[in-house]
Amino acid sequence: MRVKPTLADFVKAYDVRGLVPDQLNAEVAHALGAAFAEVVAQSEGSPAVVIGHDMRPSSPDLAGAFARGVTARGVDAILIGLASTDGLYYASGALALPGAMFTASHNPATYNGIKFCRAGARPVGQDSGLTQVRDLAQAHLDRGVRAFDGVTPGSVTRRDVLADYAGFLRGLVDLSGSRPLRVSVDAGNGMGGLTVPAVLGRGEGRAPLPLTIDPMYFELDGTFPHHEANPLDPKNLIDLQQRVREHGADIGLAFDGDADRCFVVDERGDPISPSAITAMIAHREIAREIAGGRSAGEVAVVHNAITSAAVPEIIAEQGARPVRTRVGHSFVKGVMSEHDAVFGGEHSAHYYFRDFWFADTGMLAAMHVLAALGESDAPLSEVMAPFERYIASGEINSSVDDASDVTARVRAHVAGRDDLVVDDLDGLTITHGHTAEEPMWWFNLRASNTEPLLRLNVEAADADTMARVRDDVLMMIRETR
Repeated sequence: MRVKPTLADFVKAYDVRGLVPDQLNAEVAHALGAAFAEVVAQSEGSPAVVIGHDMRPSSPDLAGAFARGVTARGVDAILIGLASTDGLYYASGALALPGAMFTASHNPATYNGIKFCRAGARPVGQDSGLTQVRDLAQAHLDRGVRAFDGVTPGSVTRRDVLADYAGFLRGLVDLSGSRPLRVSVDAGNGMGGLTVPAVLGRGEGRAPLPLTIDPMYFELDGTFPHHEANPLDPKNLIDLQQRVREHGADIGLAFDGDADRCFVVDERGDPISPSAITAMIAHREIAREIAGGRSAGEVAVVHNAITSAAVPEIIAEQGARPVRTRVGHSFVKGVMSEHDAVFGGEHSAHYYFRDFWFADTGMLAAMHVLAALGESDAPLSEVMAPFERYIASGEINSSVDDASDVTARVRAHVAGRDDLVVDDLDGLTITHGHTAEEPMWWFNLRASNTEPLLRLNVEAADADTMARVRDDVLMMIRETR
């Protein structure tokens, strides 16, 4: 007899992510569906919940069990079937309904998970309902609840939104005037294999785009037979880099498993940092707002605390307002809504758009990059060069016994220095401005929410300074082990 799982072990700060079936199974999904219907849908007066799923073998059954939990509480369920996470956000926004997306994103095939949102793709996190959903679902599991007395069950319907999603995105970025481009795309056997042809390929009643799509691993396969669908890990970009070089592509795109993140390599096969993509899209969106009649000072763009220093610099150079926030989609979305920001970007390749209900979409970000390249006669490396100003270390993880203690000791190492600025917005950030004696540099230390790790990011004006600061901080961390 299987022991009932403890939901607190795998219901995280922003979503659900657990092993199948030991943690996430049909019984758990049913309980979470019932709890979500009560805590989110009924509390905001929504008559239905929209539910999508990725290509993992366990996803359809889990989504079906969740739908049965939703309908058991008297709320209707709308199943949109196979979808990317931003496809689910589209359905939530267009239909004004709360939603649930079954995916474990880039995690291995043994995992699955759920990303939740309120109506209009608004986030659901630990401070905005997820804790209540978890606790109520745990109570349902503990009592063995499968039905609710006196409740008229809701109905289950199916709806295909893929074509509407594709049409909506194509209405936001016009690629019809682009010069012809050869685009290599690595879908990683994830949902990009469904959405890329729908958005960038030939559609019924639509004029073809001047794009030649060179597909890689478009077959939907949640066992990920070629490589993990996690382009944040450099080893998972190797196939795409080689393909771009061998086929003479103008650009390479790589999507993660649920296709809400997009990574870009240039015509040489060299990766372009997500911070540079953030800066470039911000530049385009600010220019569009100004062309539409807004004054630059009215335009806000949100970026997280780990993006390159070039991001706020480029935003400010256009006269717009850079707004810095903590890492994480619920923080970015919340701050974007508060400031009515036109765009937001993270160092992890999540890109958020006001015109997409402040939600993140890798496909729309890819379209902006394609548009910028298609409007220029230059190769992508030259198009992106103005947005790559500094040298970054990338994220470096260190195992520690007590992250807060280590962070405090690093802080003590730099205490009292007048040339440094200390910032506690998201972990510990230490910044040194450019002086005659020393170039600009900064580093950030953040504790993982789920593991005994400290995450270090360093950026500097040149490679030597970055390496020196990186090594100095890592030595401080090692000394405290």
